[in-house]
Amino acid sequence: MNPGYELPLDEAGYSFGFLDEYAKREVRRTILKAISIPGYQTPYASREMPMGRGFGTGGLQVTLSLIGEGDTLKVIDQGADDSVNAVNLRHFVELTCPGVDTTEHTLDATLIQSRHRIPETPLTEAQVLILQVPYPDPLVVVEPSEARRKVMHSEGDYSRLLTKLYEDIVQFDEITISHRYPTRINGHYVIDPSPIPRYDVPQLHQSPALILLGAGREKKIYAVPPYTRADPLAFDDVPFRTEDFTNEHGQRRACERCGATDSFLDELIADDGGKHWHCSDSDFCNSRMARQAEQAQETTV
Repeated sequence: MNPGYELPLDEAGYSFGFLDEYAKREVRRTILKAISIPGYQTPYASREMPMGRGFGTGGLQVTLSLIGEGDTLKVIDQGADDSVNAVNLRHFVELTCPGVDTTEHTLDATLIQSRHRIPETPLTEAQVLILQVPYPDPLVVVEPSEARRKVMHSEGDYSRLLTKLYEDIVQFDEITISHRYPTRINGHYVIDPSPIPRYDVPQLHQSPALILLGAGREKKIYAVPPYTRADPLAFDDVPFRTEDFTNEHGQRRACERCGATDSFLDELIADDGGKHWHCSDSDFCNSRMARQAEQAQETTV
């Protein structure tokens, strides 16, 4: 390295994307390795960010290493574009990445950074989904030693994890994992798909979009390449199932805003104690309502 060489800085005194170019290159090399070995937890030198670890630093480092001028970024937190986490991360990117657009519409985004949800709108080959991950290793619940876990992953030994699922069935008559459901990628490595609900796990399978998962605190990056098998761990006689949104009458609940019956719903408690059900994905819900309003207007005209 030439000691006289200086990286280009923006008006705020930071290089484009906050991270220096050497840090971004290291992250991109890690991403390439993660794509080459689907599901493998690839270590990298996670940098200090101007926010606490656990607030999306891993996903943000992946985003900042990939984003460039002309890209359009969408940031969501549990499906919402207007949550504190999503707004702060989006604002940070706007400050440090001049020339980059941000959006709340899934179809307009080239990069989507998400916490706890995969968008309802089907992704395309032109998009990259980046998931924030707190704990990347699903084996941590059955094996405390990281060295031993690495051996188990390399050998494809997930018998103790399957035993944990079996014990759930024996005790509760079903697998009780509600999120972070262990999923086998490309027939080998089992990953923690981040705290997405079970409802989103099938979207990992054969996804046309590249899916990257970044854990800043644990310093790991792993990937689900496009059109790759993703099979949630299950048993032949107890198949994997997603959340059930049927009501007491056996009918599938609908979103009270847009009427959707094919989306993941959030249960909201009103001041009077009543329960209401709304789409978790705010853009999906708002777009559906906008289309309904347009159709109603056309009908009126």
